[in-house]
Amino acid sequence: MEMKTLRHPQLDDPLQRALLREIESGLPLVARPYAEIGRRLGMSEAEVISRMRRLLASGVLKRLGIVVRHRKLGYLANAMVVWDVPDDQVDRIGRLLGRMPCVTLSYRRPRRLPDWPYNLFTMIHGQDREAVRAHVERLVRDFGLQDIPHEILFSRRSFRQRGARYFSLVSDNERNRDQTGRIR
Repeated sequence: MEMKTLRHPQLDDPLQRALLREIESGLPLVARPYAEIGRRLGMSEAEVISRMRRLLASGVLKRLGIVVRHRKLGYLANAMVVWDVPDDQVDRIGRLLGRMPCVTLSYRRPRRLPDWPYNLFTMIHGQDREAVRAHVERLVRDFGLQDIPHEILFSRRSFRQRGARYFSLVSDNERNRDQTGRIR
């Protein structure tokens, strides 16, 4: 089966493609990661930042984020807490919950009635299940969510975590060339 290649005007520039390849495995763990990326690609730090902004503005990049390997940090329990929030309150409550240190993700999803009434999803990590339950109880109490139905869905296993991959955006030949066009 042939994979469909996505085309976008921002990807006509070989330096944009090189930048995507460079960030695909994560930012360098240095004080100034964009300066380091620029050094590797022959660009200034300001040019890397400018190009990243263009990639975000054009939609090639949807967002920049961090992948936290919570188990390596001692957080052995994680749960998706799903909430059935009235539609006129979901954005406000989602923002409130998302600001809490124990909540690592907070986002709205459509309900799938009649079987799935939940429209707000929050991810909570803890050192054990009791710690996660205590976080949820505290959120319910502190924000007056006693009348909001919710479920705590604990993960049973951990999957490999990684950032987005962009190689499908370029042809096989381009993957093996540096920004000057030479084969690596």
